[in-house]
Amino acid sequence: QVQLVESGGASVQTGGSLRLSCAASGYTYSPYCMGWFRQAPGKEREGVAAINRDGSRPRYTDSVKGRFTISRDNAKNTLYLQMNSLEPEDTAMYYCAAGDSIACTLSSRFAYWGQGTQVSVSS
Repeated sequence: QVQLVESGGASVQTGGSLRLSCAASGYTYSPYCMGWFRQAPGKEREGVAAINRDGSRPRYTDSVKGRFTISRDNAKNTLYLQMNSLEPEDTAMYYCAAGDSIACTLSSRFAYWGQGTQVSVSS
């Protein structure tokens, strides 16, 4: 059974940094596509970043470009999201997701989801 467990969420001030991690288990092979999504209270879930298996094609939503970096360590079955220059608008529950989409974009289908980790940014 595939499981994704996020960690690293915290409360920080504007301009701060956090690194989220997502540990994947239950896979016989590393999932082709992994991504980070977020959902703020009263808002729809949005894609933040996605990355293919070899890390050659990271994708980002416009609002985080230049501030967030997605990466993965396939040997450790772990996905990361380095978040710098955090803003109050980044406050949300962050979810890790995995799937087999070859295109691996923020619009791709993700079959597996974690339970989320909370990020709160205060001004």
